[in-house]
Amino acid sequence: MNFRLFALFIAFALFISSFSCSNKSNRSRKPAVQITIESVHKKIIYGDDIKIGIAVKLRDGELQETKIFVDSVQVASARDAEFTSYLKKFKNIGKHTVKVVAVKTDGVEGVYYKTFEVLSDIIPEQYGYELVQSYPHNNTFFTEGLEIHNGFLYESTGENAKSAIYKTNLKTGKTLQSVKLADRYFGEGITIFNNRIFQLTYKTKTGFIYELENMALADSFRFEPTEGWGMTHDEQNLIMSDGTNVLTYINPETYKTVKKIQVYDDKEPVYYLNELEYSEGFIYANVYSTNLIVKIDPLTGKVIAKANLDGILTMSNPDKQVDVLNGIAIDPATKRMYVTGKFYPKLFEIKLVKKG
Repeated sequence: MNFRLFALFIAFALFISSFSCSNKSNRSRKPAVQITIESVHKKIIYGDDIKIGIAVKLRDGELQETKIFVDSVQVASARDAEFTSYLKKFKNIGKHTVKVVAVKTDGVEGVYYKTFEVLSDIIPEQYGYELVQSYPHNNTFFTEGLEIHNGFLYESTGENAKSAIYKTNLKTGKTLQSVKLADRYFGEGITIFNNRIFQLTYKTKTGFIYELENMALADSFRFEPTEGWGMTHDEQNLIMSDGTNVLTYINPETYKTVKKIQVYDDKEPVYYLNELEYSEGFIYANVYSTNLIVKIDPLTGKVIAKANLDGILTMSNPDKQVDVLNGIAIDPATKRMYVTGKFYPKLFEIKLVKKG
């Protein structure tokens, strides 16, 4: 009896399996899509015509339409299984995503992605520097932000339980005012905008706002990037770095992200953008752990110049521990440039000099 029941069970299982497989074979298959992306150069360069080739393969059914999206914006559609679309004189630097959606007449669709990268078409100019003057700098300051306003130097320092903002006499280094952060915060970049000091923190996604006159805490805000590094502003928005090659523009009233730009030179993305300064329509940025300052076109993200400050620290003959170059301040009135670093004993006024 048990054997007969077992045999019936096996027969029933085989029947169900056969029915399931038969049913599966009748199920509509998703379209398969092959995407090719090319330009006249081996690597895509700013201003190139970009060719996107699409080939749709169907195992069953008929193709209704294929749509192409670039960074979520539809740029083309077609009913042919194979077609080509062009992005004429593409002028958006950085990494971009192509999404292709192929839809069959029965509604079944296949969605496929491919990325491409656009480099700058400019070879950055190379600069060195001339030392104009040096001034005292507190060598206990773990410098994260530097700003000149009305002739005074404002500096943000980092490290938990040590972070603060200092207003100092530029020429003597004497502290005139200061405000300390709570111990749990690691201070980062600052900028002065609309008579207020805006300050980032490192990993807490929190920024603070202080009244310029008395450094009283006025407000706080949350920002989108995971980490806060450097900060500056243009005529309308705050601009922050987060250690990547991306600069984020923030509305100073709502604290919402306005836009992002990707920073590239003619070879690759420029990562580790740190302390920032905006002057005469350009953004200057320290490249973390190096002695490089890059000059960035904020309209495109192109690096148009690089300044190598190798050797500047030897001019101060430090006898104590120092860390990396970090801190750029350009006086809005005189256009003079000042730089320093973490635990540096000096603040340097420099003039950038083109090589060659």
